[in-house]
Formats: sequence, C-alpha cells, structure tokens
Amino acid sequence: MISSKALIDQTGISRATLNNYIQLGILPKPVVQSLSADAEEGGARVLGFFPEDSLERVQSVQILKSQGLSMAEIAERLSNTEALLDTPEMAVSQKIQAKANFDEKRNQGIAKRLAPSIPDSPSNKSENSLNLSLDSLAYPAYMLNYNLELTWLNEFARKDLFGFVAPPVRSVDRNLLQLLSRPESRLSLADQKGLAGLLLRVASARISYESLSKIVAGADPELTPLLDEIIFSEKDAQTPVSEYDFFQKNAKGLTTCSRVYAMYFREGVLVVHAPSTELGDDLAQFLSRRDQVIQSLLGKRLPVMTPLAVIVADLQNSVKICAELPPDEYFALINEIWSTMSPILRKYVGTHGKHVGDGMVYYFFPQAESNYLFNAIACADELRIAMRKISADWQLRKNWFTELQLNIGLHEGQEWLGAFHASHHIEFAVLGNTINEASRLSDFARHGSIWATKNLVSKLSSDERSRVEFGILRKSEENGDRFVGSSYAQISSLVDLEKDKYEKLRDIGQLTVTEIRRVNSVRLY
Repeated sequence: MISSKALIDQTGISRATLNNYIQLGILPKPVVQSLSADAEEGGARVLGFFPEDSLERVQSVQILKSQGLSMAEIAERLSNTEALLDTPEMAVSQKIQAKANFDEKRNQGIAKRLAPSIPDSPSNKSENSLNLSLDSLAYPAYMLNYNLELTWLNEFARKDLFGFVAPPVRSVDRNLLQLLSRPESRLSLADQKGLAGLLLRVASARISYESLSKIVAGADPELTPLLDEIIFSEKDAQTPVSEYDFFQKNAKGLTTCSRVYAMYFREGVLVVHAPSTELGDDLAQFLSRRDQVIQSLLGKRLPVMTPLAVIVADLQNSVKICAELPPDEYFALINEIWSTMSPILRKYVGTHGKHVGDGMVYYFFPQAESNYLFNAIACADELRIAMRKISADWQLRKNWFTELQLNIGLHEGQEWLGAFHASHHIEFAVLGNTINEASRLSDFARHGSIWATKNLVSKLSSDERSRVEFGILRKSEENGDRFVGSSYAQISSLVDLEKDKYEKLRDIGQLTVTEIRRVNSVRLY
C-alpha cells in the first residue's frame, strides 16, 4: 500500500488532481486508516492508502496525456485494460520519455514542498483558480441559513449524508437537525449525533447560545446537552472560514475522518466535507473566492415555501420630480436614496428583491436572533426618518419646496421563494399574493406614510407591539379628525373605491390595515 501523501510527493500531482482521478475511476477510493499516537507531531491523524500499482497508474495517465488524450478518454482507456503500462500502442521510446517527464515532475513537486514560501506564478494561480467550482465539488457540500435550514445541497450531500429524494417543501421542515434523524439518513445514530454536534459548533460562531437553544428545542430537544459542550466566543464571529474534523464509520465499520470547512456569509453558511485532513490547493482557491461562491450559491438556492414579511416602497410623485430636475441630478438623487437605504436594510436583515424604476422591494425572513416581522416594521420607520433628512438636504440644495416622501406598504404571509439568475445578477422573487397586496398597500400610502396589514401587526409579541405606535385616523365633520391608537380598518372604509383614481385598490378593498406612526426599536425593560 502507498499513502496519499507519498503518492503526491512522488508524482508531483496536486491533491485536487488525486481526487479527480478517484472520481474518474482511474484510482480506487483510498482506505483511510488512523495513525498511531507516535505519528509526527502536527501531521494528519488519519491518512488514505492506495494499492501499490497506483504509482504506475498515475504514470500511465501522464503517458496518455502526452499523447493528447482527454481525461475522459484516458479513464475509458484504462478501464478497458488491466495491464495499464502494456498498452500496445505505447512505443518503448514513449515510455522512456514519459518516465523522464514523470521523474522531472516528481522532483519539481518535492522541491516545491521543500520550499513552500516560493509563490506560484500568476499564470499557475490563474489556472488553479479555475480548477474547482460549486458544480465540480466532488464531495458533500450544502448551505444552511442561520435557522439551520437547508437552502442548497449537492448530489454528494443528498446521497451520501442525508439520503432523501428531495428536500421538504416548507422551510421549517428543512431544519437539518430534524433531517439527520429521518429513517433514510445514511448516517448511523452515533454519526447523526456527531454531525449534529458539529453543525451546532458551526452555528455557534454566528448565533448566540439563547437563540441556538430555541432552534434545538424546536428541532430535537434531545440534542440540548450538546450545546453545553460548545465554547461560545466572540472571536469566532470574525472568522470567515472555520475548520473541523468529523469522524464517522464507513460501510466496513472503519472510522474515517473528513475535514469540514464552514464558510460564513450574511445569507448563511456553506459547509464542505473534504475527503482528507489537508486543504488542497484547488479547494483553498475555491474558498478564497467569496463573492463568486455566494453568487453561485444564491443562484442555486432551492425554491422553498417560507414565512416572510415584505416591504414595498415607492417615491411619491417621482414623475414630477424627474421632470423638475436635470437628468444628472435626478439620477444622483435616486442613487443617494438607495445608497442611504441599503445599510438600514442590511441592519434589519432585509433581502433585496428587485428595483422597479425608483421603487423597491425587500423581503424579511425568519431569523434566529430577532423577529423578522418586527424587523420589517422597525426598518420601514428608519427608512422614513432617513428620507426626511434627504428631503431637507435637497430642499436646501435646490431651494425648492418639494417634499421627498417614500410611501411604504408592509405585509406578511407564507409564499414560494426562488431566485432568478442572470449572468452577473441574482434577484429573489416571491410567488403569491403577499407581494401583490404589499405593492397595492404602497400605492394606498400617501405623504410618506407606512401602512401595514393587521395580520402582520397582530403576530408581534405583546412587548413588540408596545413599542409600535399604530392606529387609524378617523375623520368626522362633527367632531373633527381623531387618531385612534391600536385600531384597524378595511381599505374600503378609508377611501371611496368607486372613484376612478382608486380603481387599482379595489382588489384589496377588504384588506384590514393600520398606519404605523412611530417605532421604538430599543427594548424597554
């Protein structure tokens, strides 16, 4: 038997290339064995071993590559013969030359490992950076949001870890702590618990003990003791990629080890189970391309039925404002609005939906650390305050009396969430009436007001509702106008839907709503 380390050292190939040979069937899967306690300090605790003829197989690949064959053709050629180095069409001179090339590459590989401080040339870096992508990962990989719900997985994760045919439809049923214990799971009970503990360690870098406890209690209370084994550290929250060892039993009952990498993003965490304890060059390059990785992940996000809140905001009298300003100033205004709004939306964990002209749509999904419904209301109130400052600045700049006002509609529901993926742009889309009714409610709102549905406000906790000033302005010719707090009304009772100007509001005439006047986003104790 020859170890994977010895095979790499003697051939000069990369670990990613070795894994590629395994996936193509050129080399068998290694037998992973634990090293003895007196193994070299700092070295791998487990190591893969290949048959003795693996060295010759790699040399055969190099010979065939020198003849111009593709990797697919080489794999097919080698699968059709047992005497790999006795291929009839290989001349002796070719073997000699190939052997010389092999020795040269081996020496180069050894020299490179003896002098790791010498950087690769830019051309080599460029070539390596293209070797691995999300689609070409040849081992289990999946993405979780911060509720530990599965949002994407590759085929290796589906088949080798989880075993299900397709993920459940609803987001709440995709909690990975629940999925691991399903009968079709490929993991033993001990391995299920081991992976659950690992996932909790991964999540603890971004989720507090209290919030993680709630997630565990809702998924599988028997896993609660695992939380006491985790050390929660603020330093972990700053780490973009964390590494863990995951030990499990294979089909033969032998203990194997995977090196698990957790890559953190605002949208969730990507988990990759690498086949060895060492980080290969290609995988390192892959994990370093954060922007490309998250764009690819978002484009592959699984459609899911999820609870959500929606903000639809529209600049009032935008046509009039556009007519009053020179084109460069109008675009400067719109860009200033969105650049001011973006940090606020990120603060409240809003997800970009789409921009239509000078309007916008943002989605708020369940969060481990906060209530997404209250986030949406607090965000809308902060957007209104920011808009007042922008309006005052532009009135001073232009010496005009125009008020810049953002009319906002808020709604909640449970809808299908998916993503539209263009070449360099990801746009999330929600299918269903929630988004349509929120848009109509934005049309109903005037003079920079915020209107929310009764369904949304009534789902807040009593403490959260106490921090929201909401109600209906009741108009009376006899007694004058009066604001009635903590009350609601149907759209049809607030405007005359028979008038032509309210025609597009008729489909939400029976919707019960309230006006949000003010929000205290800080808890009062």
